[in-house]
Amino acid sequence: MIHNSNGEHIRNGCADMWNAFMVRGADFVLGSDIPVCPCTAKDIPQKLISYVEAKHLHKINHKSNPDYHIDAYVHFYIDDQKFDGKQSSIWLYPEKAYEILRHFSGVISPDFSTFLDFPDALKRYNIYRMRAFDYWLLSKGIPVIFNVRWNTVETWEYCFDGIPLHTIVCIGTVASGINRLENRPDFVAGLKRMIEVLQPSVILCYGSARYSFFDEIVASGTPVISFPSETSLAFKGVRFHE
Repeated sequence: MIHNSNGEHIRNGCADMWNAFMVRGADFVLGSDIPVCPCTAKDIPQKLISYVEAKHLHKINHKSNPDYHIDAYVHFYIDDQKFDGKQSSIWLYPEKAYEILRHFSGVISPDFSTFLDFPDALKRYNIYRMRAFDYWLLSKGIPVIFNVRWNTVETWEYCFDGIPLHTIVCIGTVASGINRLENRPDFVAGLKRMIEVLQPSVILCYGSARYSFFDEIVASGTPVISFPSETSLAFKGVRFHE
């Protein structure tokens, strides 16, 4: 029996092609229809590991200990095909993803891409998918720290929707292009807008935060905590082990 996001019965023979089950019971932001997520994550993660690494650890641990737990948050700051490909998609196979993610302390929102050259409709869809997946994980008791992803100014209309005020948020600087001076103004403008709109209690940064604009944010009263990327750890010969 299939139900829509309001829990209403739909005729037999229908399939939920758009994962409406993920947002069952949610409230939605007027205008964008992005689901409003509650805040559950209260503490700073001890570690961040990628979904690829989480799958590897799951393969090692789940047979010998079905109830294993690893004190780390899982992030998706990796190539989309590694978590949204035909066989690997957390959106197409969410229950498979859940069976992995439930063994960790929490999750950073999936980082579905919103590249500059994407059509606006695709950017909106990927922001929607972030928040829908967040809401679903939260409904299943998994703490979520909200990944915030913006692009040029037109995305500000919807990219912060659904995220509660005064909570921990996370951003990624890996592959953001901010190492190039010409890309930095758009990133900084969006970051300042995010702080204005969401008033986060803490900003986590996956990747380098060694830029003067982060120093200014810290000086203004918002803590910024950076986590090294897997690339930088690899250069140092470091790998996550539990």
